[in-house]
Amino acid sequence: MQDGGDEVMPNMSLQKVAMPEQDPDIRNGNFDEVALGYTPENAIEEARRCLGCKNKPCVAGCPVYVQIPEFIKLVEEGKFAEGYEKIRETNNLPAVCGRVCPQETQCEQLCVRAIKGQPVGIGRLERFVADFALANDLVKKPEKPQSKGKKVAVIGSGPAGLTCAADLAKLGYQVMIFEGLQTPGGVLIYGIPEFRLPKELVRREIETLSELGVEIEVNTVVGKTASVEELFNEGYKAVFLGTGAGLPQFLGVEGENLNGVFSANEFLTRVNLMRAYRFPEYDTPIKLGEKVAVVGGGNVAMDAARCAKRIGAKEVYIVYRRSEVELPARVEEVHHAKEEGIIFKLLCNPTKILGDTKGNVCGMECIEMTLGEPDASGRRRPILKPGSEFVLDLQTVIVAIGTTPNPLIKDTIPGLETNRKGCVVADEKTGETSLPGIYAGGDTVTGTATVILAMGAGKNAAEAIDRYLSEKT
Repeated sequence: MQDGGDEVMPNMSLQKVAMPEQDPDIRNGNFDEVALGYTPENAIEEARRCLGCKNKPCVAGCPVYVQIPEFIKLVEEGKFAEGYEKIRETNNLPAVCGRVCPQETQCEQLCVRAIKGQPVGIGRLERFVADFALANDLVKKPEKPQSKGKKVAVIGSGPAGLTCAADLAKLGYQVMIFEGLQTPGGVLIYGIPEFRLPKELVRREIETLSELGVEIEVNTVVGKTASVEELFNEGYKAVFLGTGAGLPQFLGVEGENLNGVFSANEFLTRVNLMRAYRFPEYDTPIKLGEKVAVVGGGNVAMDAARCAKRIGAKEVYIVYRRSEVELPARVEEVHHAKEEGIIFKLLCNPTKILGDTKGNVCGMECIEMTLGEPDASGRRRPILKPGSEFVLDLQTVIVAIGTTPNPLIKDTIPGLETNRKGCVVADEKTGETSLPGIYAGGDTVTGTATVILAMGAGKNAAEAIDRYLSEKT
């Protein structure tokens, strides 16, 4: 490390400092993290590529408003712990965001260095300082603010709920998170695989919330174990709904009830939360055939395909109805999947899942597609190519075409407005719902989206809840 006392020439390289990674032929057989992270020397070299722009366009692209040039300057000076604390001023989960945020379409997309060459590796630097601080026990314990004597309930411990809870606790509220599963973390625990996001890091970052005074009650399904009305009766002055979107969508084709058809939610929950990848050490088997098809083109589809490869499938297909240009998954995830041997069957759409006499999947009929004019999503609309049907020989199908919110919340909160997809209707800037004192954010409002957008919604809702409760006194 350097002490920042000597003037250092900027690094004007057009390329980011390369991120060391496991060899694809080795990593596709294990669940260890793919990207190995920067060394201190790598981090300082990359930080020197930052121009320190006064107008900070990168910050405008960050949903949680991390002061990016300031934290990168601290990295350049070798002040890694200080860089971590700078991020934590607005982001409670730096180790998570440094790994799973789509920086390429947010902060890095607006980086001035990207005008010529690659943008500064903001996400890589965020990951580095978080890992450095956690590994060296440099995380400062937060000072507990003066209590406001008011209780707020947060339902769901995913990215939105964790962020809302942490920000409210920093403001002096007594916060209780109610989590339906036995482990807090939401999609960070059950959805994203270990090789992209080590669960120990998630647990350690969640632990910092307890230091703020946040309490977490697991195995509590609000709507069954307790109702929102009962929470208000117990003295909670506001409620934040951060329950995510855990209800899987299916294809609606013949054969979806055959043995060997999984939703991506079930498959990834078994692999990640229930540790099926460590069977028989953990008693959660998953029966996969040698040939697996994952239907969909988002990050969840990539995660499912790469997990299937790691737990023994010989051939794994991504079946997606549009071209690679329209793939919603991160470019990095697609690149890693290809390196690991995932086979992409693009411009194809399933029409039927085929079964044998015992009710097991034995194939999937698909049809080729062409692309027409853009539809409401802005992507070119897929059109069937008549007479182009073909059959993929396989034994397992994993459906990863999106999720919607669990209807339990809307069914147990009378008067709560939802849209036709079952998502809670909430103000985009404040999270206010149709009911006073009830706020919502993250995937339960937007449907399946990104971790950082959910965190941004949680942060905005915390500000709005504070205003609401301050005005009531």
